[in-house]
Amino acid sequence: METNSQKKKVIAGMSGGVDSSAAAALLVEQGYDVIGITLKTFNYEDVGGGPENETSCCSLDGINDARLVAASLGIPHYVLDFSVPFGREVIGNFIDQYLAGKTPNPCVVCNRKIKWEELLLKADALGAEFVATGHYARVHHRDERFYIGAGKDSVKDQSYALWGLTQDSLRRTIFPLAEYTKAEARAIAQRHGLRTAGKGESFEICFVTDNSYERFLKEAKPELEQRVAGGDVVLDGKVIGKHRGYPFYTIGQRKGIGVALPDPIYVTHIDPVNNIVTVGYEQDLYRTTLVAINLNLMKYEHLRAGKRFRVKVRYKDDGAFALVTQTGGEGDGTGNAIVEFEEPKRSLTPGQSVVFYENDDVVGGGVISSVT
Repeated sequence: METNSQKKKVIAGMSGGVDSSAAAALLVEQGYDVIGITLKTFNYEDVGGGPENETSCCSLDGINDARLVAASLGIPHYVLDFSVPFGREVIGNFIDQYLAGKTPNPCVVCNRKIKWEELLLKADALGAEFVATGHYARVHHRDERFYIGAGKDSVKDQSYALWGLTQDSLRRTIFPLAEYTKAEARAIAQRHGLRTAGKGESFEICFVTDNSYERFLKEAKPELEQRVAGGDVVLDGKVIGKHRGYPFYTIGQRKGIGVALPDPIYVTHIDPVNNIVTVGYEQDLYRTTLVAINLNLMKYEHLRAGKRFRVKVRYKDDGAFALVTQTGGEGDGTGNAIVEFEEPKRSLTPGQSVVFYENDDVVGGGVISSVT
């Protein structure tokens, strides 16, 4: 985004992975005044699971790798303790959403609230103009609007998880890997002799260190298991079995329901008030309309007239065309949206993100609240 990089001060988010390492190396090559920052987002004693199971971006090994990469690049490196805001904004939301019968996307919340809004406050304190990360995405600027675009690497494109970034955050964002593929990022790290060049991927939720969100919820809420166990599993209005507790299921789930029938069944609805898990068959998973809350528009100021976009409802979704109409808000790209798909869409899941695309540009997104 910034062309005159000489001596521009940039905070580089460094997770200890190859992507953020390569991004920091590119910034140094381009003449930026780079400060490496690694975020400590949680305490192991608070989240359980054990650090020996941990391979995420925020692991102890990740922090050490980031420190050593920064030393190799000759840039200062600091570890900042963001565990308090992370616990409030990300972990707290994660628990609340599951208890509400929804399936949250904590990375989206973390991106907006922690990796940008909180980190930009630290950037101000350090006199840094920009924040840079190793995301595979682009930032575009047109007609006084900033918006996300898909990265060059279509397989690694991370634009879906960035829909929540505000205009203030986007105008101060640099994505050094926007025009690179994953293989090219590894080559950059190798060229600089960085220890992370051959490091593998991490996919799990960082604070669920053993990838067992059921274990995490039970430990976070010790009374939860006893309170929710033994609720009804319902098919066509009839009780066909009992479940472990509604927070431990998600829309579209097939395995682990605990009821055996001749034909495959899937979770189609979760009722947290009455502790009921409704199941159905493949055809029962399809819906045509959803309501999205927490709307954040990037490319356009508003969508009150409604417009047709390609819409994704999960990270690996190819997308499907739908009419998106903004409701509520003050004409500033906030409020809610009604999304009406041209063809029925499978497994629309409350709590997940819905993101609107125009070609490869992110128009905006929201959180699925309800479906019909």
